Amino acid sequence: MSLGDLDPVLHAPKRLIAMAVLANTEYATFRFLKEQLDLTDSDLSKQMSALESAGYVKVNKRGRGPGSATTYTMTRPGDRAYRAHRAALYALLA
Repeated sequence: MSLGDLDPVLHAPKRLIAMAVLANTEYATFRFLKEQLDLTDSDLSKQMSALESAGYVKVNKRGRGPGSATTYTMTRPGDRAYRAHRAALYALLA
């Protein structure tokens, strides 16, 4: 394994932690991820947009304004990418 085996989208610490959270749950709400990662709304939106653009997460938005809800789920390609990235990290650290 080499540094080239690391996924540049997932290597960003905030996105890697978000993916680790999603790997251990069926879905996560915006609020839950915000609390877990200790991020501002705008920073979390930016990080999750990058993951969505890569096809690693699916975004589900319901409603608008107060009472609206945004949830995130990891896609199959996202799961594969996360597992491969994690394996590459383990191999580099071994």
